[in-house]
Amino acid sequence: MSPQRTAPSVRRVAVIGGARIPFARSDGPYATASNQQMLTAALDGLVERYGLQEPGAVGEFVAGAVLKHSRDFNLARETVLGSTLHPRTPAYDIQQACGTGLQAVIAAANKIALGQTDSAVAGGADTASDAPLGVNDTLRRILLEARRAKSAGARLKALAKVRPSHLVPDVPRNAEPRTGLSMGEHAAVTARAWDIGREAQDELAAASHRRLAAAYERGFFQDLVVPFRGLARDQNLRPGSTVEKLASLKPVFGLDHPGPTMTAGNSTPLTDGAATVLLASEEWARERGLTLLAYLTAYETAAVDFVDGDAAGGEDGLLMAPAYAVPRMLERAGLDLADFELIEIHEAFASQVLATLAAWEKRGLGTVDRDRLNVAGSSLATGHPFAATGARIVATLAKLLAERDAPARGLISVCAAGGQGVTAILERA
Repeated sequence: MSPQRTAPSVRRVAVIGGARIPFARSDGPYATASNQQMLTAALDGLVERYGLQEPGAVGEFVAGAVLKHSRDFNLARETVLGSTLHPRTPAYDIQQACGTGLQAVIAAANKIALGQTDSAVAGGADTASDAPLGVNDTLRRILLEARRAKSAGARLKALAKVRPSHLVPDVPRNAEPRTGLSMGEHAAVTARAWDIGREAQDELAAASHRRLAAAYERGFFQDLVVPFRGLARDQNLRPGSTVEKLASLKPVFGLDHPGPTMTAGNSTPLTDGAATVLLASEEWARERGLTLLAYLTAYETAAVDFVDGDAAGGEDGLLMAPAYAVPRMLERAGLDLADFELIEIHEAFASQVLATLAAWEKRGLGTVDRDRLNVAGSSLATGHPFAATGARIVATLAKLLAERDAPARGLISVCAAGGQGVTAILERA
């Protein structure tokens, strides 16, 4: 008879801190920086800040990127080997579009919770400047045919099929493969479905810049942001942004319908950057004398059927999966929106944030006081390196909760390409 086995106890997972490089607009200061270089810089900043250099200091490193070269096939592990983290630290990649950074946090947290490791670093990086260019698919097939040829004559016959048009590379497109529409065009459809106006979008965008600027001015990011390639602040930040200035910009999405409302000012720009966050058990942190900023207590993912139409009255828009994930998560936790002192919604587009808020209200979760929403700015001001955003938000929210010096909760909502959403709850005990 086999011995009785007991289920492992679930431990609380603490957020200790984060480190990221300033986010930069594409084709700017980081134009020649790779995903690995940016992620290494962010990781090195975290290692130095928390003294993680010795063997075994970190149980594992999990990170990812959305736009990856073939050289990035083992991005997390190669980043460890090029960093000051000990080379015996295991690492692996993860990817879920714009939810990558938060999913990396969740993956690491699950192992800590189950006692499989005591500490982990999660994060992500993306560069729109150094996007991979693929070989034209027709040329690729010809080259493979030539490689398989059994004679020089057969090889030359295959190569003779190459035409000038085959030399044009395949460039990554910001479009959904199933619909052919860009993320911005999908967001414009959702904005119309929810009747999201231009002024409300510009107000939210201006507030994001204003709040991010204020957070920098009071030194909030001093222990979260690591200077890189001449930048000490997020390059996209426009402290002087106002509704009046944003109102002068021309719409760039939804131009095929009357009254388009989405502009470059109320949409996130293409961005380069990287972010990391340190997670650990309470015991590990206390043994090292490290402060616990907050606990990761719940998380939920969801997906919508954006391909076959908005069957749910607008709630199945490409970026509307949090309209499903958050209600499920709150029901499981026995909470509603009024129970959260802080709410962080990734600002892919101002219209998407406003549509998400409207969907939550429609589902009976209540309204969100804007004084609790993205209080230190978010993606419209910082920019959005796809895989880095989740880690940025987790570290930012954990510190905001810790500043309150009282029990508090924070909600995280991240929409992602492919009609997906990743959400989480942080709590300050």
